[in-house]
Amino acid sequence: MRPGGFLPSVSVCIPVYNGETYLAETIRSVLEQTWWDFELVILENNSSDASAEIAASFRDPRIRLERNRATLSQGDNWNRAVQLCRAPLVKLVCADDLLHPRCLELQVPPMRDDPSLALVASRRHMIDEQSRVLVPRRGLGGGLVGLHSGSEVARRVIRNGANPIGEPGNVLFRQEQFVTAGGWRPDRRFIMDLDLWMRLLQYGDFLGLPETLAAFRIGRGSVSAEFEQQISDEQQLLLDELGGSGAFDVRPLDVRIGRVALPLGRARRKALFKVSRLAARKDDRLKAEQDEAAPAQ
Repeated sequence: MRPGGFLPSVSVCIPVYNGETYLAETIRSVLEQTWWDFELVILENNSSDASAEIAASFRDPRIRLERNRATLSQGDNWNRAVQLCRAPLVKLVCADDLLHPRCLELQVPPMRDDPSLALVASRRHMIDEQSRVLVPRRGLGGGLVGLHSGSEVARRVIRNGANPIGEPGNVLFRQEQFVTAGGWRPDRRFIMDLDLWMRLLQYGDFLGLPETLAAFRIGRGSVSAEFEQQISDEQQLLLDELGGSGAFDVRPLDVRIGRVALPLGRARRKALFKVSRLAARKDDRLKAEQDEAAPAQ
């Protein structure tokens, strides 16, 4: 709790495990927010690298560094990170992703002022290992910009065949509804974000902002790139659940279109991973050439 007994309006949490490469850049992107009233919770998951030391090197009163005594699974670690947050509004940022300086400024007021909203999301850049933009302004396609009901979003998600809402960094949600919905589901490892978004949208509406307010990093060692079949399988399972749960007004036509769109979504992801790998290999070649050209010491 802040001095004087006041809670921050929003909590940003960063769960990190062996994330020393990008963690400092991620933390700085949060601290540079134009919205001042936030806390930053960094949950260090018993890393074997310098993640804890990097997090502890920042001397900002808004930061609270927490540590796990034993390494938790990703799902359990993400759940604990949100549980440690004290504000009514929460944003989880992966330890290699980035926020635009105005992210909280543009996302917090709509959620604060309209209790009927369950999620506020924005577009995001897809970036490479050097933080260069691979694909700009990605997400919220298919008419997801603006105010929509949960059923409208469910139909668009199904028809998209992927995750048009985006990853945690570009989404803001409510702590209370997160608890009620059951939090992140570890058994949905590869679509934990989209799975949660759809459960949260049973409690309120969705607001899609047209601005690009976050960046999602695609590296050569991306988990998503290594487990493409599992991602597709879990998305198929989610599609079937949304189509048959009764929680949303989903039509049979939406489900049929979604089944056709699934392989297209998989192809888009594979193309993005390929672009990232090519960029990384080019960087490796340039570095090797520079090292060869450097004068001997």
